[in-house]
Amino acid sequence: MGLKQDRIALVTGASRGAGKGIATALGATGATVYVTGRTRTEGQAPLPGTVQATADAVTAAGGKGVAVYCDHADDGQVEQLFERIKREQGRLDILVNNATVIHDALTRPGPFWDKPLALVDILDVGLRCHYSATWFAAPLLLANGGGLVVNTSSFGGRIYMHGPAYGAGKAGLDKMAHDMAVDFRPHGVAVVSLWMGLLSTERTRRVFAAEPEKYAGMVDTAESPEFSGRVIDALARDPDLMNKSGRVLIAAELGEEYGVTDTGGRIPVSPRLFFGESTVFGDAVVE
Repeated sequence: MGLKQDRIALVTGASRGAGKGIATALGATGATVYVTGRTRTEGQAPLPGTVQATADAVTAAGGKGVAVYCDHADDGQVEQLFERIKREQGRLDILVNNATVIHDALTRPGPFWDKPLALVDILDVGLRCHYSATWFAAPLLLANGGGLVVNTSSFGGRIYMHGPAYGAGKAGLDKMAHDMAVDFRPHGVAVVSLWMGLLSTERTRRVFAAEPEKYAGMVDTAESPEFSGRVIDALARDPDLMNKSGRVLIAAELGEEYGVTDTGGRIPVSPRLFFGESTVFGDAVVE
């Protein structure tokens, strides 16, 4: 993708959390970053953050933030989003699929049948919506002659983490990235699934604050959301990017490879040490 500074990026689900950090880090490179979300005003959601606040943070970091209110469960709204990017920019360099539904009961202990059925909504907003966003983005990526698509994922795609709905969603994102990479390869577009570590987001900080003794050992090891964004930036600039396409990649390990550090120069530890190997898919292709 070269080293151009005027890149056009889209980060979905960026009112807060990982999406906000990724968008802000990409903005720091001078990129124009479209950010989507459903939160228009503070207090509308249980956690702090709005789409416009994220766009402002992108601009403050040195880029150009563009807020787009979008419900990724609605294909019509997603289509309008990409029509706007086409009209205003004519291209797209980086798509970060991050929009997802996180139910408050997700991390509650117990079997899935004791939790609300609504947890399965992650297979709609969080799996299906990543497919539809990439489907609508494809013409822009193809016209650009290259690009990068990143699905934000986690070790939940390989181990038991928060129950079967969450795990199936993450495993689906990993396989989706692999298969989309096959279709995009002749066009120079790379697709990866990025396993992030525990992130210091508004949600996790609220959990830490509620049970400080239980999570005391995790606070200092959590990655900042901006770290993921800096890793994505480095990945997009990698001249060997296409050789990573279709793979499940671990953010902490990419950071070490590219010399990307977290806040204060800290080097995050790869979760592989705790959870085992990352998922590897076969090379055979059946049309």
